[in-house]
Amino acid sequence: MSVDSRSTVSAGHAAERTAITILLAISASHMMNDTIQSLVPAIYPILKQNYALEFGQIGLITLAFQLTASILQPFVGIYTDRVPQPYSLACGMAATLCGLVSLSVAASFPMLLLSVSLIGIGSSVLHPEASRVARMASGGRHGMAQSLFQVGGNCGSALGPLLAAYIVLPAGQAS
Repeated sequence: MSVDSRSTVSAGHAAERTAITILLAISASHMMNDTIQSLVPAIYPILKQNYALEFGQIGLITLAFQLTASILQPFVGIYTDRVPQPYSLACGMAATLCGLVSLSVAASFPMLLLSVSLIGIGSSVLHPEASRVARMASGGRHGMAQSLFQVGGNCGSALGPLLAAYIVLPAGQAS
């Protein structure tokens, strides 16, 4: 084996390790995002009690959350396909963080709606770009990359209600 072929093999192995590292990072950010997303419906009992909400108002919270998290997402994807936004991952997570912090201190029903909308916007901004990054880091193994990305989201969806049950519900909304 020549020196050139050994360096090519080493470079290929380093690139594969880098791609796996990127995929794990994207999967972890997907997990964090979906943890927060699944936390919202899990804290409905706290919100209902703290704000004396009716079920119709809980439905409005769900509507605001789903409109921003789900319906907005394809439009964000269409836009970022045309004009890639490399900072949208950080911006999406920042919007989610702002929504979560404002949710913890919300003093009114409109503030609850704004908070869950920010969480939804953060999610709709994160998903298209994170999915694109996973595909770019796939090295042609698109199925493996997408699966690893999805595992992060699924783990997050499972963690949110657990966090709600063991941390938020016993300690209250501010937690």
